[in-house]
Amino acid sequence: MSDGLWYFARGSGVVSLVLLSVVVALGIGARSGRTAFGLPRFAVNLLHRNAALLAVVFVAGHVIGLLFDPYAQLRVFDLVLPLVGNYRPLWQGLGTLAFDLLLAIAITSLLRRRLGARVWRVVHWLAYLCWPVALMHGLGTGSDNGTVWLRTIAALCTLLVVAAVAWRLTPSFTRFPDRVRRRLNPRLLPIPAPPGPSLSARPTTPAAARPGTPPSARPGTPTAARPTTPPPARPGPYEEVR
Repeated sequence: MSDGLWYFARGSGVVSLVLLSVVVALGIGARSGRTAFGLPRFAVNLLHRNAALLAVVFVAGHVIGLLFDPYAQLRVFDLVLPLVGNYRPLWQGLGTLAFDLLLAIAITSLLRRRLGARVWRVVHWLAYLCWPVALMHGLGTGSDNGTVWLRTIAALCTLLVVAAVAWRLTPSFTRFPDRVRRRLNPRLLPIPAPPGPSLSARPTTPAAARPGTPPSARPGTPTAARPTTPPPARPGPYEEVR
């Protein structure tokens, strides 16, 4: 049972280191409004978030496995207080410090709306400190810290983060690519109406009048002014009515 817990704890710890390296590399290479590593912006953010959640899950499994393993000799307060453990206190303390930093990042991410973006961003920068501490913890503790496969994984994780830092420091990183203009589908555009004759171009020929229409009512014939007879004046109160 103790061997199974030990292998589970070491395996989950190595996977946590790989995931944390991916999270840090994506955080370094990501930038608002642009792509990173050939991926669109939404894919980078989604991959960064999912990798961070998986890292927290595997770190929790790593800590729980070591807590129930009698060989590690971990106590409950050893999980949050660094440099007080019985087994390799220095390297174990680095792991405790990395766990505390990761726990602070996870809690502030859950309370981001209440704490505000500024507080969350300051605490989120602790991820850049959490990664090297976790790397030194993985290389300094455990029974397989001197094996070739573990050193190879640690070297690849370091190369990934260093490559992300080097790419961010290049001048091309600060220049945003030209935004592609959005083009509408021609099929979705409204069909213009065919051009018709204008009012000025229409003929002004009067229509034929019906038989029996007087000449004055025919179209095109000027209408004579009718004499207007004023109405008779009403008698006033002092006038004699005839």
